[in-house]
Amino acid sequence: MTVKSDLYYDPYNPDIASDPYPTYARLRDEAPLYYNERYDFWALSRHADVEKALLDWSTFSNSRSDILELVKSDFDMPKGVMMFEDPPEHTMLRGLMSRVFTPRRMAEIEDRIRQYCVNCLDPLVGSDGFDVIAELAAMMPMRVIGMLLGIPESEQVSVRDANDANLRTKRGAPMKVSDPDRIADGRIYADYVEWRSANPSDDLMTALLNVEFTDDAGVHRRLTRKEVLHYTQVVAGAGNETTGRLIGWLAKVLAEHPAQRRNIVEDRSLLGRAVDETLRFEPTGPHVARYLAKDLDYEGTTVPAGSAVLLLFGAANRDERRFSDPDTFDIHRDNISHLTFGKGLHYCLGANLARLEGRVA
Repeated sequence: MTVKSDLYYDPYNPDIASDPYPTYARLRDEAPLYYNERYDFWALSRHADVEKALLDWSTFSNSRSDILELVKSDFDMPKGVMMFEDPPEHTMLRGLMSRVFTPRRMAEIEDRIRQYCVNCLDPLVGSDGFDVIAELAAMMPMRVIGMLLGIPESEQVSVRDANDANLRTKRGAPMKVSDPDRIADGRIYADYVEWRSANPSDDLMTALLNVEFTDDAGVHRRLTRKEVLHYTQVVAGAGNETTGRLIGWLAKVLAEHPAQRRNIVEDRSLLGRAVDETLRFEPTGPHVARYLAKDLDYEGTTVPAGSAVLLLFGAANRDERRFSDPDTFDIHRDNISHLTFGKGLHYCLGANLARLEGRVA
C-alpha cells in the first residue's frame, strides 16, 4: 500500500496526541492499513476494519496483551491471566469473572456512588469553581473500586498510585516494559486478601475467595491465592484511569455544548446517550494492540504473522463511512454506537460499571 511521504502516525508523539483527529482522517483515507517503520507496528483505522479485527481473535490475538509495548516485548506471557488469553482459556476465565461482576452488584453500588458524589460536590456549591479532574475524575473511580473490593478509604490513594506506576509512560516515548507477570500478579493486594479471608463481607474480594468452578482440567475447585490476587488486579486496574478519563471528557464536552447540557438537565433519560456519545467522540483509550497470529492479507498487502497491529478506536469512532457528521458531538444522533469498549469476546467486562459512574458523575 502506497503512503504519502508526509503522512506520519506515532502514538507516542505528543503533538499528534493533543489532536489526533486530522491524522486519523488522513489514515482512513490514504492509508487504512498503515505501517510505522520507526516502532515497527501496523495500524487499522477504518471502523469496518477495526470491528472485523476485534471479532477475529484467531488472527488478531490477545495472547500477548493489548498493550503495544508488551506485544512487541520478549517476555513470556504468564498463563491463566485473563488479559493475556484467547479461547478456550479466556472463555473459562471470563465466565468466572462474570459470576462475581454481576449486574445485581453494580445496581447495589449505585446509591453509594451517588452519595459519594453528593459528599464531594455539595460543599462546592456557591464556589467559583473546582478542578474536575483532581477533585472528582481522579478520585471517584478509585473510591468505587474500593467499595467493590472492600479496600479501606484511607489506603485507596496509595493503591491507585501503585497501580498507575505499573503503566507509567514517559512523554513522547514508549512505556518501559516491566515483566508482565508483575503487572498482573496483584501483589499490592495481598494483605487485603488475607484480611478479607479471615473477615468475609459482601464485596467482590469475598466473592472471589468463595467462588467455586470447574477448571479446564475438569477439576472442581476454588481460586488459589495467586489467582485471587490476579483477578483483584483485573478489577482494580481496568476501571481506574479509563473511567477517570470518561468523567473528565464528559465535563469538557458538555461544557462546550451548553444546549445539549440543558437538554440533559431537562430530560434525565438522555444521560445514557450523553455517556455513550462521549465515549464515541473522545474514547477513554485511543487504541488497543493485537499480536498477529497468522498472515493478514489486506488489499494486496501481506502483513506477516508475528506483527504488532494497533486498532485505532479514536479513528474508527469518527469514520464518516459509519457515522454521519462524525466530528460533531451530538447526543441526539441516530447511530450512537462505538468501539471504545471493544467488541466480541474481549469486550470490556467493566463497561456497565464505567457507564454507571459516568451517568452518576
